[in-house]
Amino acid sequence: MNALLEKLRITIPIIQAPMAGGPSTPELAAAVSNAGGLGSLAGGYSSPEEIEREFHAARVLTDRALNINLFAGGYHEHLDRDAAPILELLGRVHAELELPSPVLPAIPPDPFPRQVETVLGLRPEVFSFTFGIPSDETLRELRAAGIAIFGTATTAAEGEMLAAKNVDAIVAQGAEAGAHRGTFASPFAEAMVPTLELVREIARRTDVPVIASGGIMTGGEIADALHAGAMAVQLGTAFLACPEAGTSSAYRDALDGKSGADTVITRAYSGRAARGVRNAFIDLVKERDELILAFPIQNSLTRTMRGAAAKAMKPDYLSLWAGTGVAKMRRMPAAELMRVLVAELARGPVGGQAPPPVDLR
Repeated sequence: MNALLEKLRITIPIIQAPMAGGPSTPELAAAVSNAGGLGSLAGGYSSPEEIEREFHAARVLTDRALNINLFAGGYHEHLDRDAAPILELLGRVHAELELPSPVLPAIPPDPFPRQVETVLGLRPEVFSFTFGIPSDETLRELRAAGIAIFGTATTAAEGEMLAAKNVDAIVAQGAEAGAHRGTFASPFAEAMVPTLELVREIARRTDVPVIASGGIMTGGEIADALHAGAMAVQLGTAFLACPEAGTSSAYRDALDGKSGADTVITRAYSGRAARGVRNAFIDLVKERDELILAFPIQNSLTRTMRGAAAKAMKPDYLSLWAGTGVAKMRRMPAAELMRVLVAELARGPVGGQAPPPVDLR
């Protein structure tokens, strides 16, 4: 067992990925931590008060290690193009959903500074980040608070940048991963590296423990990742169907029967590249630059549509984030899923599969 996992009292090398926007809940995080893994809370879209409330709710349910995740970059406060084209397109969708005409949201300053101050006060065992790297001062404060620090890399070069900042572990987010790409040092299309390849390269080029993330759904695939040099794995899509997850009914149902071939990389919903199941809204936007505002402006602009679509059970207008392993998703409580994964892991590797070609819609 890796010394870092031992220090954190993590007995199973499985981390539940932080899934912002609803799926990550205190109940899910606590269930994974209680089962011997590391549960995560996704604070990227949350106010400091919401982060504090969710952490305390999880802490009531577990005394084991918990992770809080934040977005450490990629935040835009101002428009970089005319919003009229996307407002016109969304207007048609809003009419179909019986919503008022869309309006540009007010975008507040980057919430990260206040969010991370809250994390420092809460002192979770782990703080993880994506979309960039926090300042040296913030990293020093986190270390002084005794918080382990995990950063996200999508290329070996990003891994080296994180290693130079003395993070405790690097989450190697492979091309197969669902939801937002953590890329921060190159165009995302140049950072679509298969998970096992990325793990091997970061492990070769740094001395920092590596966490494999992307397309991992079974214990055999966990064994593949550990064999490739990872100290642990991070699973998101695998937990989406657990009853403890906050995944909406429309979202859960829309993933049934889907496979990796149904997933594409899109910026349509948030303005930032993310992997999800292809649907009508992705096809409407077609990755046309004139229809995509910067993150998080596009994300805020499409939030009303997504909320109404979830209530109306219309998945064509939902961001159906999922990785390429979605066909292997299992509907069972998180603790049971952890037991199944451990039993499968004991049977050994299955041999990693390359992800499908990148499909930009």
